[in-house]
Amino acid sequence: MDCKQPNDQTSAEMADVLSFVTTGNARPLLHEIRHALDKLLAIGETTIIDLGALPFGPGDARELEDILGQGEIDATMTIMGRSHVRETGVPGVWRIDHFDEEDEVQSRFIEITFMPDILKTQREDAERGLEHLRERLAELEGNRQT
Repeated sequence: MDCKQPNDQTSAEMADVLSFVTTGNARPLLHEIRHALDKLLAIGETTIIDLGALPFGPGDARELEDILGQGEIDATMTIMGRSHVRETGVPGVWRIDHFDEEDEVQSRFIEITFMPDILKTQREDAERGLEHLRERLAELEGNRQT
């Protein structure tokens, strides 16, 4: 029996075929996102949907991406791995993916909010920033007096 290793073209073709495999969960998820966006606009309540907790095939992911589209904001952070925060083409709906040091997906979320918490400056960081700015200004003032 001849067991051949798949070449890059075969792997790419297989990935393309698999990208159409679906569980049928994209549409119910899109309705859940719509209801969450209604709540955000009506009462300011944010919603986080853990995509890793859902049975979701590559075709579902493709449909989700096709419907939500790409927005204007795309941020990548590198803190103990990489986090990718991307606004979808539906303002108020964000895609957040976390990767480990080997660039393996650790978690994937849809967040319905005006601004994801991960992008907000933490109070402790702002306090350190203020102290650093004070020190730099003191250095400048010290250099000006000499």
